[in-house]
Amino acid sequence: MASLTTVTAFTAAFTVGFDLDMTLIDSRPGIGAVWRALSSETGVPIDADAATSRLGPPLADELARWFPPDLLEVRADRFRALYPALAIEPTPAFAGAHDSLSAVRRLGGRAVVITGKFEPNALLHMTHLGLQVDRVLGWCWGEGKTAALESEGAAIYVGDHLEDMRAAAAAGVIGVGVRTGGADPEELRAAGANVVLDELTQFPAWLTTALSELVGLDAAG
Repeated sequence: MASLTTVTAFTAAFTVGFDLDMTLIDSRPGIGAVWRALSSETGVPIDADAATSRLGPPLADELARWFPPDLLEVRADRFRALYPALAIEPTPAFAGAHDSLSAVRRLGGRAVVITGKFEPNALLHMTHLGLQVDRVLGWCWGEGKTAALESEGAAIYVGDHLEDMRAAAAAGVIGVGVRTGGADPEELRAAGANVVLDELTQFPAWLTTALSELVGLDAAG
């Protein structure tokens, strides 16, 4: 598990990765609307509330609960086509999202979004909500998130899902788990989280303290 003392050049030029769904944005209302529209179009009784309780994994995983394998690709395409008109407007940013991204920049770092979401739709959310980051990387899940963290030289990854924390641990970066996705704190820690926050409003203060502690460690060492 990563620690402040194992992240090299943290204070000089650091990058913080953020998950998107249920970390920066509460995408349940918008995604629920898309599932209901897809259900209406196809005649398949999809439980939108259940589907939105499982956000994080790739879209294909959820589609496989409702459609046979030979229809997954076409249904995924239709889901993504419906998404811009139905999911962007009703999706809010979580409290603390803007301040967390601003804190990274204020302290001299880069902020990147690393998400399993279809990248064009992720960018629509970022633009609509005015969430400013240095880069958005979509369609990243599991090993893909680990690879993205490594390629971006991230020092920290902030996410709500257990797989986010596993990706952070595999990449050797500090995992900051937020409980906005409903994961249990102990489960987040067991998955690799170094820190667990109730919500993103706590992140700016944590980051400031973490950087100050590392500066103190460097000066003492």
